[in-house]
Amino acid sequence: MPEQSPFDLAEGDPFGPHTLPYGVFSTADAPERRRLGVRYGRHVLDLSALPSALPTVVQPSHGALLTAPTLNPLLAAGRSVWQEVRAAVRTAVTAPEHRATVTPLLLPLDEVTLHLPFEVADYVDFYSSEHHATNVGRIFRPDGAALPPNWKHLPIGYHGRAGTVVVTGTPVVRPNGQRKAPADTAPTFGPSARLDIEAEVGFVVGTPSSLHEPVGMDAFRDHVFGVCLVNDWSARDIQAWEYVPLGPFLGKSFATSVSAWITPLDAFDAARTAPPARDFPLLPYLDDAEVEPGGIDIRIEVAVNGERLSSPPFSAMYWTAAQQLAHMTVNGASLRTGDLFASGTVSGPEPDQLGCLLEITQGKGPYLQDGDEVTLTAWAPGPDGARIGLGEVTGHILPAPALTGSPQEAS
Repeated sequence: MPEQSPFDLAEGDPFGPHTLPYGVFSTADAPERRRLGVRYGRHVLDLSALPSALPTVVQPSHGALLTAPTLNPLLAAGRSVWQEVRAAVRTAVTAPEHRATVTPLLLPLDEVTLHLPFEVADYVDFYSSEHHATNVGRIFRPDGAALPPNWKHLPIGYHGRAGTVVVTGTPVVRPNGQRKAPADTAPTFGPSARLDIEAEVGFVVGTPSSLHEPVGMDAFRDHVFGVCLVNDWSARDIQAWEYVPLGPFLGKSFATSVSAWITPLDAFDAARTAPPARDFPLLPYLDDAEVEPGGIDIRIEVAVNGERLSSPPFSAMYWTAAQQLAHMTVNGASLRTGDLFASGTVSGPEPDQLGCLLEITQGKGPYLQDGDEVTLTAWAPGPDGARIGLGEVTGHILPAPALTGSPQEAS
């Protein structure tokens, strides 16, 4: 039986010519050398070799961008360059006259090691699903309002820790920290007993902005390079004790997992959709009535130990990524190349559409156990019935480090 060509994609493969996500990889014969790649089916196109292999397709000025060990130089190059490079890659994998040249540059996916595809500058996590925020509010405040009074007027968020953003496949070590149940007289210290997931969608900033210059919604495409999947792990017991009054800290900062592939924003044009109807008039900088639809029809699937847990719909998010970016910069905060901002937990209105264990179990648990493996996958509708893939985010739970100090410190 003849060997299948890497150009012969399986029907419905979500990594066809309409997707073409970017990543960073290395090979066994040169493990220290990081290279840019584009996923095509079950192969990775070696972008570092493309300029010399197809000099008539790849512009000479793009050579340095494609031979960099990280995506950041390409991210910083701006939207016109993103579109030119994407067009060149599509030509490389679809034009029959280039097949003989490109075939040696397509490496089997299972023979490469994938790395964090970009250097994360800053990280912001939002809280933009009305269904998630309402469910959590009812759990934490059963006798009060589910949503705080500001929730329908601005996208609530917090600044996270960029240094603990890790690529899919990186083990997640159960964090230690302070915990205090309502009935306890004093906090205790030890491993989190309520380790949770948060199924989210992330947006990667390419073009930076200047300090004191807000980025409006109409400039969203000029600054955001692409989309990735995010699992923003949460230690609910640590978070519950620490978050009043300043919000999440150690309960969130121990690990945030992202997919190895950053799918260009332009790949989601066919998946654009209107966000849910607004309940209150929005201030002008957040009013998206006259801009392109800001929602994206991304369908997420959450699995624990190989068993499907839920299917959160990103199209149900109340606040869009463009509104999040506008709010994040309206005070004059600048964007940097490599900034990552995430949607917050994605949940839908149905019981099988919830994006975290806190919601699924109504706060009662069980939560994640040592040895559990969580996998997020997602896709969006593309042109002509194609699917746009977002790769996957997988994390395996390892036990907390051994406690140190006196018994009183680690009681």
